[in-house]
Amino acid sequence: MFSFAMLAVLVSMIMALTRALMGPSVYDRILAVNTFGTASILFIAVLGFLTDRPEFLDIALVYALINFIGTIAVLKFFKYGSLGYSDKDGEEEEA
Repeated sequence: MFSFAMLAVLVSMIMALTRALMGPSVYDRILAVNTFGTASILFIAVLGFLTDRPEFLDIALVYALINFIGTIAVLKFFKYGSLGYSDKDGEEEEA
């Protein structure tokens, strides 16, 4: 049963990768990469369960945090053009 789950996750990863390569817009591609990352997390967790290695769940959780932060950073970059502050973002100029 868990082997079937791994196969289903692999199929979803292939579909997400296809959408990331052929997506019509940047935001569709970002969503596909985020979906691929989520499927990777599921794959790591199921693999850890099948091989009786519970530490894989810790690796999957760390990867989930990296995936989330990376997605937010990429979205901010495409919306604002940079990841840092500019002069007009609330910093006062000295007189």
